[in-house]
Amino acid sequence: MVDFDKPFGPAEYAERIAKARKRMAAADIDLLVSVDPANICWLTGYDSWSFYTPQAVLLHVEEGGPVWWGRPMDEPAAHITTDLPPEDIVMYSDTLVHRPDVHAFDDLCLLVKARGWDKGRIAVEGDAHFYSVRSHAHLVKGLPDAVFVDDGNLVNWARLVKSEAELVLMREAGKICTSAMMRAAETIRPGVPQNKVIAEIIHAQTMGIPGAGGDYTSLVPLLQAGDSTKTPHLTWSDKPLPNDAVAVLEIAGARRRYQVPNTRTFYLGKPPQRIVDLAKAVIEGGDAALAAAKPGVTGEEVEAIWQGVLRKHGLSKDSRVAYSIGLNYPPDWGERTVSFRPGEKTVLEVGMCFHFQSGVWFDDLGAAISESFTVTPSGGERLCNAPRELIVID
Repeated sequence: MVDFDKPFGPAEYAERIAKARKRMAAADIDLLVSVDPANICWLTGYDSWSFYTPQAVLLHVEEGGPVWWGRPMDEPAAHITTDLPPEDIVMYSDTLVHRPDVHAFDDLCLLVKARGWDKGRIAVEGDAHFYSVRSHAHLVKGLPDAVFVDDGNLVNWARLVKSEAELVLMREAGKICTSAMMRAAETIRPGVPQNKVIAEIIHAQTMGIPGAGGDYTSLVPLLQAGDSTKTPHLTWSDKPLPNDAVAVLEIAGARRRYQVPNTRTFYLGKPPQRIVDLAKAVIEGGDAALAAAKPGVTGEEVEAIWQGVLRKHGLSKDSRVAYSIGLNYPPDWGERTVSFRPGEKTVLEVGMCFHFQSGVWFDDLGAAISESFTVTPSGGERLCNAPRELIVID
């Protein structure tokens, strides 16, 4: 007996396939070659740390179900984690892995031809992290009768509105993130090595909450302290945390690969008024934005509300302020679809999920107090419950 609890039943995947095919038909796409591990999982349930070598799911606009294609050592994972029939789980020879003279996508071309899908319009995920230039070159060379087009993140957009079953996992991931953030608040102190703080966070992320264990997150915890808070994407070191300084922490909770991030700003010591005022402005702007994030409102309208609060306090932020989240794998927990910024015309719907990254960075320091939320008829529902404040460690 295999000890793997599938997070969704066949009906969920059937609905997803139907959504993807509807988008394929509208874009005049005959065959989709999906390599993004999150899209592969969303379409089939396949879940394994195998995305560092070539793998794909083929989805024809009309014929059959999705076809998983990957290494022989990962074939058992396809049988364990999906409900695909054996004939739609296909392996390539392991001799094709990491070879300078041949490529695994040569075998994928043979599979496409064997299924009779080598003519017409084939869409590839040109913006996916794991679709290499070399993969594309071998695919184009091996299928000369096809017309290749970029898929425009087709499956990513199909993932945008979460089902009720997905929202259950998003809310559990939010509770896991809250637990990890509260453990961080207990650990962050002047003189404590940064890596000790991170170790406690990762332990809390993995342990999860009663009834819901945690998974690995798509990004590692991001921790900056002192002068390094002027940039948001640094990770930790083994140096002790300073006294009388700002520390910014961005982490996530993950549940069955569904990711919910959260950011909090700490002050180790008595905070100067400049930091207190900045935190208040960030919180006020985020609260106003989440209150406005209702169905029918566009992403740019929510961003404009945030910017209006910042301007009132003499502040501004040039980068996007929110992005869609959900099912994901390293190296990112964003879905690469909606971003809240000027020109974002996407209309919000119930069930969409976003990370509202309400951070402001100056030349010498920054502060961020972010929220992940899901759109509801009454506005953005926070998925994490860490105190929404500047956390002072005095």
